[in-house]
Parts: sequence; structure tokens; C-alpha cells
Amino acid sequence: MPLQHLEAANAPLPSPFPEGWYLLANRREILKAKLIQKTWMGTDIVVWCDEEGHICVAESFCPHLGSDLGPATGGLVRGGRLVCPFHGFEYDVVGQCVATPYAAAPRNAKLRVFHTQEILGLIFGWWGSEGREPQWRLPVDSLDEAGWSQMEIRTTRFPGHPQETTENSVDLAHLRYVHGYDSVNRIGTVSVDGPRLESQFDFKSVRKIAKFARFTLDISSKTRVVGLGYSFVEIREHSIGMDMRMWVLTTPVDGTLVDLTLVSQVREIHKPKRWFAGMGFLPSKLRAPLMNKIIAPMQTWDVQQDVVIWRHKRYRSRPQLCYSDGEILPFRAYCAQFYPDPLDSANPLPATLEEVAR
Repeated sequence: MPLQHLEAANAPLPSPFPEGWYLLANRREILKAKLIQKTWMGTDIVVWCDEEGHICVAESFCPHLGSDLGPATGGLVRGGRLVCPFHGFEYDVVGQCVATPYAAAPRNAKLRVFHTQEILGLIFGWWGSEGREPQWRLPVDSLDEAGWSQMEIRTTRFPGHPQETTENSVDLAHLRYVHGYDSVNRIGTVSVDGPRLESQFDFKSVRKIAKFARFTLDISSKTRVVGLGYSFVEIREHSIGMDMRMWVLTTPVDGTLVDLTLVSQVREIHKPKRWFAGMGFLPSKLRAPLMNKIIAPMQTWDVQQDVVIWRHKRYRSRPQLCYSDGEILPFRAYCAQFYPDPLDSANPLPATLEEVAR
């Protein structure tokens, strides 16, 4: 087929803002900054916390006369309320204007606010197609902080799309070719339940520690994807006997750029099967934080290898696949539910490997 025909048959990615839950900030940075302003899902927003700890995420323009409510223009939080720098209108955490300096608060002065959900201090906001209410929730069961190190949080910004970054969770071939993992084996098959997708695989990875020692990590991982902005990975490193967990959170910024945030934790290591990096000289409570400091840059390095590809690649709506590529097309069929606009549902894809082979 001539190149121009191939290009015509290749549909672009659907909306840069798929429906779902996307990271906004973490509670610690909100409490420290008092008022955060950013572009999220193509929308200028402000984020703050009232005196009872309730988080509010709202569009950052005053419904009175349109002033920007961010800190750069003088917006501030006072007594748990967001105060407009233009006329002093005050808004509570449900977005309602509750006071002005010179008159009764107008009842129709109300900010556009977004639904939020918190997981271990990570604040997520719901983005609904055409303003739809949340269609599902992020899972919070079985997650706790007892025995886990503090979170290491690292964010990278680049041109991309959350469907492209999340697709790596089923693309086992790239683990060998891009990241150099050995003995990559799928455990079972990818399972889908509504907005939830699970994938499990084992692999080995040879890493350099402290620039001179080479160490082989023997990993089993289970990835839970919910929507296209939330991936949670549980990791067991067998040679040490170490448990880790990682969140991979891709958030669209403005329709071109995305923020990819890695969050990692390591569980307390009481009786390791093997020692390295001076762990044997540390109290058990310090071992997990040390390992998290060592592992987090490795995870960031892996992502940076992907970023080079993501930022330059071109999406193929009908990729020419082989059997070793795994479950790319079933994954894309899973993604279709996050584009409820009929205009985003053009160019349907085969959903099974049998269809790919035809």
C-alpha cells in the first residue's frame, strides 16, 4: 500500500483527555504551599485545604468578575477559604461563595469544583467527559502505610498521551529490548473487569549499585491499571526477600504535554536473604528508606528510556503486530470505554489475538 494510503488509514489518538481519575498533587505539598495553581486536563485549577483537612480542586477563575484566583495574582487561603484578590469574595471547599467584604454573598457565585479521591496522601481528581459525574472509583482496599518507607515522588513532563504510557503495562517485548530485562515471563493472561485491568509477569534485571557493584534483581510484579491515569505495581524481589510498591501516574497537562509521576515505597526488611549496600549495618527501620533511595533512581532511569521513545513516536491505530507483541490490541479495546464521545470511537480495533492473526 502506498505511504499516503497508510497515513490516511491511520487514525490519530482520541481525545487527549480520556475520562478517569488523574493525579493532582499530594497532601503534603498542598499543606506546605497553602494554595497551588496548575494546568490540569487542559484546565487552569487551584487546589487548597480547609482547616478540617478537606481538599478542594476548582477552576481558577472567580465567577464574580473573572479574576485569576492563583497565588501569583494575589489569591490566598484564609481561615480555610479561598479569597479572590480582586474583590475579596471568599469561597469554601464546596466552591460556594460564603462572604464578601461589603455585601451578602451572592448565592449564584459558585466555583466549578472537581470530585477528588485520596490514596495515602495522593490526591486524584475526576475528569468526566462533558462534565459527567464519576462513573467508578479508584480502589483503596488493602493499602496501608504501616511498615512502609516514606514515598519517593518524581515527576517528568514530556509530549505524550496517557494511553501510550499505560500501554507499556502489557508490552512485554519492550521490557527486553528497551530496558534489557532477562527471563521476562507472562503469568497468566491480562484480565479486564470494567475500568480495571491486571497484568502479572516475572523478570530479572542486572543493575549497577553505587557505580561499581553489579546486582541481579529477581522480580515478580503485579500491575493493577484503573483507567488510564492510575497504575499500581506490587513488586516482590526474591533474592533479597524485599517487597516494593510503585504508582505510575500519567496526567495530561494541556492536550500536548503530560506529567508522568512515579511514586515508590519499600516495606521494612527484617531478615533479608542476602546483604548489599551496607544494609547489614543498619537498624531494620532504616533499611527500607535506604533501598527506596537506591531503587527510585533505577525506576526513573527506566522511565527516561521510555520517554525518549514516547515523545517522538507516532501513534499507530492499526499496528502491524506479531504474536510475541502480546496483548496490545486487547488493551486498546479496554481503552475504548474511556472515550464515551461517539466521535472518539471511530476506527474500531480487533480485540483478540485471533483477530490479529487474520
